[in-house]
Amino acid sequence: MSELDEDIDEVLIDAEQIQATIQELGQAIDRDYAGRTPILVGVLKGAFPLMADLARAIQGHAEFDFMAVSSYGSATQTSGVVRILKDLEADIAGRDVVVVEDIVDSGLTLNYLLRNLRARGPASLEVLALLSKPDQARVDVPVRYHGFAVPNVFVVGYGLDFAERYRNLPYVGTLKDSVIARA
Repeated sequence: MSELDEDIDEVLIDAEQIQATIQELGQAIDRDYAGRTPILVGVLKGAFPLMADLARAIQGHAEFDFMAVSSYGSATQTSGVVRILKDLEADIAGRDVVVVEDIVDSGLTLNYLLRNLRARGPASLEVLALLSKPDQARVDVPVRYHGFAVPNVFVVGYGLDFAERYRNLPYVGTLKDSVIARA
C-alpha cells in the first residue's frame, strides 16, 4: 500500500475496470471512425492518463491535441465561467473531433467548450467521458462515449485531483474525511 492509498476511503472503480472500459471505448472509436482520422482533444490536466491509455487502445489512425481550461467557482462546483489557458494547435475545421474528458459534473464547462469548438467548423464533434455524475448535471451535454457513472461524491485518481494530488492513482476513489479536513 502506498502513501497515497492510505488516504483513500473507498475505491469506486478499480484499475482493471478502467482499463477494460478504455479498451471498449477505443474499439468503439475504431469502429465509428474506420477509414478516417479523428482528432482526440484531451482536456487538461485530468484527461492526460485517459488520453495515454486511449491512444494505445485505438488501433486505427488518430491525432491527439490538448486544451487546458479553467472554470471559476468553489473547489467542488463550477460557475460555468470558463477561461481557455491552452488552446488547440490543430485546425479542426472540417475534421472529426472527439473531446476527451475525465469527468462530466455539472456540464457547464464542457458545454462552453463544445460551443467554442463548434464555432471552428468541425465535420463532427463528439464527447468521450470516463466518468459522469448524472445527479449533478445542470446542462444536458451529449456524451457519445461513456465509461462510468459515479455518485455525487468527490472523487480522485486516474487524472482527478485534490489540490493537485492523487492524479497518479490507477483507480478512482474517495478521500478520507480526515484528508480533506487537513487541506
